Amino acid sequence: MITLYGIPNCDTVKRARTWLDTQQVPYQFHDFKKQGVPEAALAQWLAALGWEPLVNRRGTTWRQLDAGEREAVVDTASAAAALRAHPSLIKRPVVDWGGGKFTVGFDADAWQARRAG
Repeated sequence: MITLYGIPNCDTVKRARTWLDTQQVPYQFHDFKKQGVPEAALAQWLAALGWEPLVNRRGTTWRQLDAGEREAVVDTASAAAALRAHPSLIKRPVVDWGGGKFTVGFDADAWQARRAG
């Protein structure tokens, strides 16, 4: 079962969920706001993807951090701490495709290729 992690009011998450629904791909949705960020999942994402793709430096949450907090995000440990403290910093959606495969963000073409492959 695919798990899509994100925030329901995020436009990219909405597009991703619509795509999955349209393609009739079963998935479960994990809401960071209501359910928090699962520690084990965060560790898996960091190991599989690295910390840089997970930190959304373009979002409002990043811009609202003070300069010291932003400058402190320099490696996996500091990114993990920031992402735990501010779940909205996580670039969305994060998708667990199963089998240790993860993606971050939404790309319809890449997702279609994943389904076909």
